[in-house]
Amino acid sequence: MTGSPEVSPERTGPTGRHYEPDLRAMTRINLHPIASPMPVGFFAVAIASVIVGCLQLGVFGGDEAHLAVALTILPAFVLQLLVSILAFGARDVLAATLMACFSGTWLASALVLAVDPPSGAEVLGVLNLVFAMFALMMATVAYRKRAMWLVLCAAVPRFSAAALFNFTGAEALGWVSGSFGLLLAAVAMYVAFAHMLEDMRGEEVLPVGRTGPARDAVEGDLTVQLRNLERQAGVRRTL
Repeated sequence: MTGSPEVSPERTGPTGRHYEPDLRAMTRINLHPIASPMPVGFFAVAIASVIVGCLQLGVFGGDEAHLAVALTILPAFVLQLLVSILAFGARDVLAATLMACFSGTWLASALVLAVDPPSGAEVLGVLNLVFAMFALMMATVAYRKRAMWLVLCAAVPRFSAAALFNFTGAEALGWVSGSFGLLLAAVAMYVAFAHMLEDMRGEEVLPVGRTGPARDAVEGDLTVQLRNLERQAGVRRTL
């Protein structure tokens, strides 16, 4: 007769929580055939930021430039919405929330640029200001994911300047917003490329600066991954 597998006693972690030091004997892993969607999300941020930044810097001339820019950034809405859905499935609430909010912002910007409704600039200014505030709040909790934190830090001044430009229409503020947009694009492009290389090679190639749980999620062993598993979404009984 075979007895039940021996389970190591619980230990208390640095936060006072109890966890099993080794749950591998009781663990079954089901792999889902989904690659990381984050490179696509950050590439979409980079491309849309470059297009809008060039518009604000006056690179595109003519009265129909706004419509062309609106049609060009509209795919960013679709791509980042898809990334958000996949990130929610991967239980990464920070990445999913950020991509969903970026997605909605690009859609609203595209519609306002294409339709040019009355008071559209002012309404878009409020949207940009609220997004800048939200990005700032997200940055305070995303510091352990340094790559995402850098994108958020670049997004805050970009959307703040865009909001002021929408409210005032000052050409200088448009130049500032466009410059910050290109900076955001450069940061997002680097983060996207770094994540893509890491996913392809199975190890960090370009530094992304993970710390704490974010680093453990990539570099930690199975025991680390299973800590507090019962509290994660999809396991606990309620959100």
